[in-house]
Amino acid sequence: MKKRIESLIRVRMSSSDAHYAGNLVDGARLLQLFGDVATELLIRADGDEGLFVAYDNVEFMAPVFGGDFIEARGYIEHIGNSSRVMSFEAYKVITSANSSVASACDVLEEPVLVCKAHGTCVVPKEFQRN
Repeated sequence: MKKRIESLIRVRMSSSDAHYAGNLVDGARLLQLFGDVATELLIRADGDEGLFVAYDNVEFMAPVFGGDFIEARGYIEHIGNSSRVMSFEAYKVITSANSSVASACDVLEEPVLVCKAHGTCVVPKEFQRN
């Protein structure tokens, strides 16, 4: 059995990521994180960045705000001749505290699933090195 190829990144959403009232982060920012995860997965699997072709499913599960720490992870489900089918999940792991101190944050006891997606990337055969 082949080893499952996985990737994980953790980033803090900043106030510049907030796009809506109440410091709410645009869902497209989470898809950007999934794109970064996909790029790493393709480099690990094929030695090339490849191209993201399509998402066939995206679900936003909970709000993300500026100041939240998000952990985005993904793995390759299936490797075809040039296609790579992938699954992604994003979790909120730290959030701003409801406190009178503006810099207070809480580590969440259980990460909160904020987004999940499924998509396909392609690495042309002539670019595959692994």
